[in-house]
Amino acid sequence: MNIHSPFTKKHKMPGIVLLLTACCLLTACEQSKQGTPPLPQIVKKYDTATTLEGAVSNNAGLIKAGTIKVTDNQGQLITSTVVQNTGHYRVEIPANTALPLVMTFYPESDKKDAEQFVTVVIHPTITQYDLTPLTTMIANKAKALGGYTHANMVQAAADSVHVPDANKTTSGFRGDPTTQYGGWH
Repeated sequence: MNIHSPFTKKHKMPGIVLLLTACCLLTACEQSKQGTPPLPQIVKKYDTATTLEGAVSNNAGLIKAGTIKVTDNQGQLITSTVVQNTGHYRVEIPANTALPLVMTFYPESDKKDAEQFVTVVIHPTITQYDLTPLTTMIANKAKALGGYTHANMVQAAADSVHVPDANKTTSGFRGDPTTQYGGWH
């Protein structure tokens, strides 16, 4: 009795050839991806001279004396200013200055352990920047994640600000979800 099966030797060969061809093509595609250089980052900059302003504070309130130095990502000084008696500052950033910028507050203090604060400027359209322990924590976390990119800054901010787990999604919200966060838009 001779039973004809679709799995006899004469039918196996085209399937094996097809499988080997697919594996070779996939391997070639993966190898070509490995040699592809990463896409270049778009450099953001201030097209015109821009004034940045904000406040310097810690958990006790506004800090009314100190200096703010604005540097580029490599630590080169762009400009500096002093904090006014009100705890606020204003600093002019020259036109064609590339971002990110690192703003560091140096307190006027004889104490070696006086608090320094940092904030990072990554968007040319935002001109209000406060310097606080939280902005310092976010900047340090973003740097540890690989640098001052938009994605790293967002991730660092999300990791640094406490939001209860039950309130991160509408499914965990106890109440009318159409009224949470100001309602659905």
